Amino acid sequence: MREYVAGVGARPGVPADEVLALVRRMLPPDGRLVALSTLASRAAEPGLIAAASALGVPLLSCSVAELSSVPVPSPSARVRAATGTASVAEAAAVRGAGDGAVLVVPKVVGGRVTCAVAARV
Repeated sequence: MREYVAGVGARPGVPADEVLALVRRMLPPDGRLVALSTLASRAAEPGLIAAASALGVPLLSCSVAELSSVPVPSPSARVRAATGTASVAEAAAVRGAGDGAVLVVPKVVGGRVTCAVAARV
């Protein structure tokens, strides 16, 4: 069974149900979610904490430098201006999944949350 990490970018105040809806929609059916991963400055967001808890997985925190070092297919100048890194969801998914991880679902924006999924190798 494949293990997946969902990278999540979110606006402040995003509710857990919005995070859960997008993460659940994005997960491939052939494995299991093992973590949510996000930008360190968002790791204290109550909606992200509650979503991770509801999913029974840890919420991983990545620094701007860690996320900036991950090559991604969809960098964003707008995200860079807001956060200091050109990618949160895609980079956090890959970074959270560890060495050799593969991005299997590119970022999708859903309201106040963005999600991408990486597979552990």
